[in-house]
Amino acid sequence: MNDFLPQLLQQLFNGLSLGAIYALIAIGYTMVYGIIGMINFAHGEIYMIGGYVGLVTLSAIGTQSGLPVWAIIGLMLVVAMFITGLYGLAVEQTAYRPLRGSPRLVPLISAIGMSIFLQNWVALGQGARDMAVPALLPGAFRFGSEDGFEVFVPYTRVLIIAVTVVLMVLLTLYIRHSRMGRASRACSQDMHMASLLGINTNRVISFTFVLGAMLAAVGGVLIALAVGKLNPFIGFIAGIKAFTAAVLGGIGSIPGAMLGGVVLGVAETLAAAYISSEYKDIVAFGLLVLILLFRPTGLLGKPEVEKV
Repeated sequence: MNDFLPQLLQQLFNGLSLGAIYALIAIGYTMVYGIIGMINFAHGEIYMIGGYVGLVTLSAIGTQSGLPVWAIIGLMLVVAMFITGLYGLAVEQTAYRPLRGSPRLVPLISAIGMSIFLQNWVALGQGARDMAVPALLPGAFRFGSEDGFEVFVPYTRVLIIAVTVVLMVLLTLYIRHSRMGRASRACSQDMHMASLLGINTNRVISFTFVLGAMLAAVGGVLIALAVGKLNPFIGFIAGIKAFTAAVLGGIGSIPGAMLGGVVLGVAETLAAAYISSEYKDIVAFGLLVLILLFRPTGLLGKPEVEKV
């Protein structure tokens, strides 16, 4: 019983760090849906590519380059965000823009095809086996008594939460106060009216894909440093979980994507710790079903108003 509270704190911290990754990916889903009403099912592969770009950048720099750790991680993040931003733009240009006026099922199938293409693109280029990622931050904070349960807080998990919080604050400020942010909000409310008012809707849509890809890239780099390995197929499961987080929080709502990611991460971690790791996905998706039964729009979602 004396170890219950430390164990709970440990699992809550693990869940927050996992939920932060889900939130970074979920924002890309919710922003694209909020603007054009479509789901980008290739988004999970963008997250995976971000991790690989970070690893390639680290290999090019070298762990013995003499640069401080924070500079190496910063370079990994910057390069990954730039390259995956280009991938996000390419996905929008090839899989969505030509099909924008088509029935929704058509771009959905196109996005799934793009997801499979990107998986195999990376598998052919980097190999389908797990690749080890060097531990740049191997230490951890430790709390609690040595005789009882000791709370173990890795530096990489702290970094995930800290970077995610900073990015969420910056994103919120950007969406609220920047010119492009106001244009994005206008397009999400009424795309046709925004176009009539002189807003370049094509540029706004492309910007949305690029920004979502950059945030997903940050998640890919950070999770690679935390877990210590990568393979071309990690994006599929992470993408499905992040999509679930976006729906849980309210698809189309950026705060909802953040909240949904945290709720899903904590629920999954607590289920693995106190029930069984084999049941964590059942609990997570069961939670989604329960919430949508009683609140179909998600935790922070708003009901759609049919325009006539």
